Amino acid sequence: MSEITSIEPQIKDKNRCNVYVDGRFYCGIMLETAVKYRLKAGMRITKTELDEIQLETEKSRALDKAMTHISASMKTSRGIRDFLAKKGYTEAVQNYVLEKLEYYDLVDDYAYCRAYIESVKGKGKRALEAELLKRGADKNAVERALSETEEDATEALAVLSKYMRGKAADKQNLYKGFKFLLSKGYSADTSKAALSKYGNIDEDY
Repeated sequence: MSEITSIEPQIKDKNRCNVYVDGRFYCGIMLETAVKYRLKAGMRITKTELDEIQLETEKSRALDKAMTHISASMKTSRGIRDFLAKKGYTEAVQNYVLEKLEYYDLVDDYAYCRAYIESVKGKGKRALEAELLKRGADKNAVERALSETEEDATEALAVLSKYMRGKAADKQNLYKGFKFLLSKGYSADTSKAALSKYGNIDEDY
């Protein structure tokens, strides 16, 4: 059993309040909900009970917020979950919202990964993987999308050519160019293929 240590009105929305449990922020709810369920500081309650109260009274509101959030651009499941968490919604509400969005195909990490990969130029698969994981895409979705993607040696060559502009195509600069391509996430094989356009390359690359 936990204890509600304080209930404070939110600064940006006076109709909502923040509920603190055992001295820490736990969730946000409507003021009328707090009144309806007679929630107050010092009240003993389980976190499961608070989850059920928020789920019953806030799930539609949370879903509307999530719909607005994804209306401008695609989001990952983790991105939506993080968004809702920052809004003060519990895991139970987050799960409800994601279940609804997935049911209506409004969130799909694999589709997000495919769209992102197709929109980005000048990055190899390792860099794409790192960025997608950073954006919260599911690891399995990332791996599946990347497995269907071939690194473009022509694109890597364009990146290398821009780097080599004004530089002599000597061994030292080509080695730096090779390292530059690796830093952009291209594989060693793709980088070597791009370097080969400048002539023979060192086998130690």
